[in-house]
Amino acid sequence: MDYQAITLDITDGVGILTLNRPDKMNSLTAQMRAEITYAMKEAAETAKVIVMTGAGGAFCTGQDLGDGGDPTKLDLERTLRDEYMPMLEAIYNCPVPTIAAVNGPAAGAGANLALAADVVIATDSAYFMQAFTRIGLMPDAGGTWFLPRQMGMAKAMGTALFADRISARQADKMGMIWEAVEDDAFDVHWRKRAAHLAAGPTVAYRAVKDSIRGTYGNTLEDQLNLEAHLQGQCGKTRDFQEGVVAFMEKRPAKYEGR
Repeated sequence: MDYQAITLDITDGVGILTLNRPDKMNSLTAQMRAEITYAMKEAAETAKVIVMTGAGGAFCTGQDLGDGGDPTKLDLERTLRDEYMPMLEAIYNCPVPTIAAVNGPAAGAGANLALAADVVIATDSAYFMQAFTRIGLMPDAGGTWFLPRQMGMAKAMGTALFADRISARQADKMGMIWEAVEDDAFDVHWRKRAAHLAAGPTVAYRAVKDSIRGTYGNTLEDQLNLEAHLQGQCGKTRDFQEGVVAFMEKRPAKYEGR
């Protein structure tokens, strides 16, 4: 696919998907949503980890209200079902680990685009904002699903109702994201994190994602059975054999991802 609104680079097992409308603070258009959806699936075929980030000084400021004409006449339900849902599911259900490297403002649907990733790493100067109620809407793009699971009900409700700007450090303390990093260390840091995952045990990472996400709908017995099943699969991999040998030999493991 010839990408226009994003770029995709895959090097040494790390796929970097960059939202590339810096003049519009990487706000989302129909074209961008389609390209993200396609790129996530394309990257997952060869990459061992996928990083989403933004070009310029923003991560993503949500829906481009100028895309598609008069925003008050848009069919929001259709747009969410037909364009946002496939994009968010492609990110959330990606078979390899995903990182959102939030390099600047992440507002509205842009905040929830980041939260769809497995891990969110933000630079100190970034912020998150569920801006929806400021224009008479409710959070969408998965926000009502991600927020209570990551922050708890009380924080999620206040975040959605007040539409306050939440700094990266606040988001870190609230449990919304994995970590906030000083600006001058940010780029090196997330690349190091991505390289770590790219060199790791791919099957085990997939099992981690499936088991942790499965817990919300499971009883303890269900979860223990799921753990047993997935651990059984991990125990049959070459990576497990290599991990044990490397541990015994007191050296770093060299995983093959199988």
